Amino acid sequence: MSINFGREICGDRTKSEEYEWLVTNGIGGYASGTISGMLTRRYHGLLVGALKPPLERSLLLSKLDETVRYRDRHYPLHTNRWADGTVKPSGYQNIESFALEESIPKWSFACADALLQKRIWMQYGQNTTYIQYALERGSSPMMLSIKALVNYRDYHGSTIGDNWQMQVDRMEKGVCIKAFSTATPFYLLSDRANFALAHDWYKGFDLAIESERGLSDREDHLHVVTFDVKLEVGETLTIIASTEADASLDGKFALQIERDRETKLLETWHSFYSLNYPFKISTQSAPDWIKQLVLAADQFIVDRPEQDNGKTIIAGYHWFSDWGRDTMISLTGLTLATGRPEIARSILLTFAQYLDRGMLPNRFPDVGENPEYNTVDATLWYFEAIRAYHAATGDDHLLHHLFPALEEVIDWHCKGTRYNIHLDSDGLLYAGESGVQLTWMDAKIGDWVVTPRIGKPVEINALWYCALATMSAIAQKIGKPHDHYEKLAERARIGFQQFWNPSTGHCYDVLNSDGKAFNDDTLRPNQIFAVSLPISPLLTEVQQKSIVDACGRSLLTSYGLRSLSPEHPDYCGHYGGDSYQRDSVYHQGTVWGWLLGAFVRSHLRVYQNPEQAHAMLQPMSHHLQASGLGSLSEIFDGDAPMRARGCIAQAWTVAEVLQTWIFIENLKR
Repeated sequence: MSINFGREICGDRTKSEEYEWLVTNGIGGYASGTISGMLTRRYHGLLVGALKPPLERSLLLSKLDETVRYRDRHYPLHTNRWADGTVKPSGYQNIESFALEESIPKWSFACADALLQKRIWMQYGQNTTYIQYALERGSSPMMLSIKALVNYRDYHGSTIGDNWQMQVDRMEKGVCIKAFSTATPFYLLSDRANFALAHDWYKGFDLAIESERGLSDREDHLHVVTFDVKLEVGETLTIIASTEADASLDGKFALQIERDRETKLLETWHSFYSLNYPFKISTQSAPDWIKQLVLAADQFIVDRPEQDNGKTIIAGYHWFSDWGRDTMISLTGLTLATGRPEIARSILLTFAQYLDRGMLPNRFPDVGENPEYNTVDATLWYFEAIRAYHAATGDDHLLHHLFPALEEVIDWHCKGTRYNIHLDSDGLLYAGESGVQLTWMDAKIGDWVVTPRIGKPVEINALWYCALATMSAIAQKIGKPHDHYEKLAERARIGFQQFWNPSTGHCYDVLNSDGKAFNDDTLRPNQIFAVSLPISPLLTEVQQKSIVDACGRSLLTSYGLRSLSPEHPDYCGHYGGDSYQRDSVYHQGTVWGWLLGAFVRSHLRVYQNPEQAHAMLQPMSHHLQASGLGSLSEIFDGDAPMRARGCIAQAWTVAEVLQTWIFIENLKR
């Protein structure tokens, strides 16, 4: 799709600092910033390397401050906001246009009759960022001076640079920076520029979004080198930031490799559906915004090198790592819907290595080796991912390989595992204990679990039934005993009828809430999965329609479902403030983009109207051109105009919208 802005956006400081871009490297590292070039987050930087892929992400190259001298006039191309509120210089005023070329951001700077273009991309599989400048037109040469500002910190942190002396050593094509004796060295190189070393701290950058989020909004960065070059019309300059001393300096070749890689992603997508679904789904005629989602999906898939050919999924940029729940929910949309089932297989095998007491990890910590297992749904979504993978591939070998581990999972859930997760006498799954958050509504502030949902949550038991039905089908497929799983599934199906609340016309959110006889009748979106999950329905057609209608009336927005009905006294329609304020409303009215997919699939099941289903997805095509350009956000305000919040690029939002589009197309034909 065409994401292209002119001066009406680029030349407006307020607007140009709201739009953000992102490029990634397939191992957990990334580069990201604003159209204006102004730093507004601690997470912005031109090289945020994954020093222990896919984690230990560290800010290395913060930014480049560029200045042009053309026909005896100086033009700043960079923009900085300082602690006293001043914006100086205002290089955004020289941006004539900004565009995404597939996923590669491109700026065009107009300086009199000269036009200088700038592109940023990363080398796949390396902590290497390329920044390339090309003089497209002009009536004389241009002098380009580039100051490189660096850092060395965890990407969640901030730096005050008092008396910090980094080691900066000259190399043939640039410099090597070693922040301290045990730090990973990194390199700033150029294919052709002259350069001069420096060691000057630029103090007091103002990070406006961090201020909005109630976090430290001041940062210092170290100027370590200045690159200078004379550009003739048609010439290019490439700056390379890398943790690899031998990173390629051939910018044109590196750019072509990245373009070819993105072309291959789309070709693979087209090929998969033309071979496997030739009479159902035509990706060639897909709208451009869906093709953009295929490229966006790739940004979340990264290596987990401790497993052979291991793959995992980054939950969201900028600040999430790979989460078990998010990975399993996202897997279908990011891998199968994009025509890459081999990656789905790798992820399923990778996570099988981390099964413990019948549970998948919720989160792999940024620091440390021990995964955290505080989730009841990640493992249940794992079964759904396996079901979807086998439906797409017919890979019986994987079923044979995983079956013993899946048997253990069911056994542990039946007899009881961590956090009081156990099978109750009514065939339903009980989960939770004081002080622990186990479902996707997992906000916790100190010892306060905002939405504890202790008891029998509705979506957990819909997933439990589906897991048992899937297990029975797997056992039959590979010639294993299946009666036990079939009986468990039937008990769960019968027990699930307890969730129906005829007085409200929708399901209870939690049975035996907080471990008591009380059933929570709060209208939340979790019940939508009792309609959307592909296993045979748990509810009657009348009940399904009533759920879809209730969610549509009170929870549906342009970008997803509210996490709580506006009629509830705890509803909050605005997400913002410090961490306490944000976490306290995270699931109390905030809109979640990933829930849009489940709702649209449920609506389609009930109303059998593909045109309406497509129309419900359409606002996401507009959102691709806002906030995180070319991707979809994590959350939105519950109240209009539903401003995007949270991560600018979220795996399960992209995955759910993409796989739902495929789902609709599959039913249309």
